[in-house]
Amino acid sequence: MTIETIDKSTLKFLTDIAANNNRDWFQTNKQFYVEAQQNMHSFIEGLILKINKHDQLENRSAKQSLHRIYSDMRFSKDKLPYHSKFDFSLKRFGKQRRGGYYMNIKPGNSYLACGFFAPNPEDLKRIRLDITKNYPQWNEILQSKEIKSNFGDLKGNAVLTTPRGFQKDHVAIELIRHKQFYLRHDFSDEEVLSDSFLAQVNSIYTAVMPFFDYMSELLTTDSNGETIV
Repeated sequence: MTIETIDKSTLKFLTDIAANNNRDWFQTNKQFYVEAQQNMHSFIEGLILKINKHDQLENRSAKQSLHRIYSDMRFSKDKLPYHSKFDFSLKRFGKQRRGGYYMNIKPGNSYLACGFFAPNPEDLKRIRLDITKNYPQWNEILQSKEIKSNFGDLKGNAVLTTPRGFQKDHVAIELIRHKQFYLRHDFSDEEVLSDSFLAQVNSIYTAVMPFFDYMSELLTTDSNGETIV
């Protein structure tokens, strides 16, 4: 295997642990977990190198990016001890660069996402106000060929009612109701295992840059273009 590929054995391990999610099986087969983890580390390292050619990441290594396979069962209804997926997050470098990258590798449910998953109340209000004032710009970005062909529609949880202080009949009310603002692209297992997967992922991440640029300026400058961070 090379850094350009996700190996078949990695997906097989995830399939196996989903069917045998217990400590005894995991300890007996831990060598397969270690091999799959190493494969993911190699893939992530390669992806970090590629993304840093068109963006700047805070993440320096795969180890600080890949999430733990061990479940935190203290606050979860799901009492299975292990996740049956590999997932990781990549944070953009610096206060001036907003947004983040995420990826989930799981047989039959692999996808990437990028955007704003949990904006704080101040940022959320600023985003919603900007939508009311500059909806044509939002629409232009979200309906662009790059966004639509790579991601489809904007994703994210939304409130059911009209947020306080906003008009329920605003043309962009469905967008204003959003609490999250992210884009998602799903992959088949065949795509995940292909030799071109890393390049494909990087290409899709590149397409989000106009959205990141707009949101970063919105959240880090005032109406006069002066920095607020």
